[in-house]
Amino acid sequence: MKSLEEYLDLAARSHGHMCPGQVLGVRMAMLGLRRLGIDDPMKHRKRLLTFVEIDRCATDAVSLVTGCRLGKRSLKYLDYGKVAATFVDLETRRAVRVVARDDARQKAKQMLGSLSDPHKQQLEAYKLMDDEELFTTQRVRVNLREEDLPGRPRSRVACDQCGEGVNDGRENYVNGRTLCRNCAGESYYEVLDDQ
Repeated sequence: MKSLEEYLDLAARSHGHMCPGQVLGVRMAMLGLRRLGIDDPMKHRKRLLTFVEIDRCATDAVSLVTGCRLGKRSLKYLDYGKVAATFVDLETRRAVRVVARDDARQKAKQMLGSLSDPHKQQLEAYKLMDDEELFTTQRVRVNLREEDLPGRPRSRVACDQCGEGVNDGRENYVNGRTLCRNCAGESYYEVLDDQ
């Protein structure tokens, strides 16, 4: 595994800036990997699956360190609004959830109160704090469905209403019809007109 400094440099370049969330994400991923006994995430990419619980800066850093990507289906986003991630070893099914401690902000202020900017306090303190001060970890079990695993699509069906293809069991069955989530009423968008 690379050093914290190396990952932070890569994270800043990849994400576009350095911030407390980047430090949390890098350290969170490094800790999760250590707890799983994975010392080279790029070498073991095929056996790693990561769930992130927030769509903020930390997620980019977690992806960078682990090599897990949405497009490779090895990074799963769950909108829980928490600076947390779960790392799953697909070979052993062992999993660890790492959560940023909410009291770390206050500890950062106590550690580096001489810095007037809370953002700077957190940025620098998060680099220095012990893992136990910054995170809580939990051994967890993640119930994985075959169609949620990385790799090629396990299934593909066409929606009976719109005709669009639906992969990996994401379809709904309503009154004997196969429907995509949108046509089944679970859409995040409303069609205004066809272009």
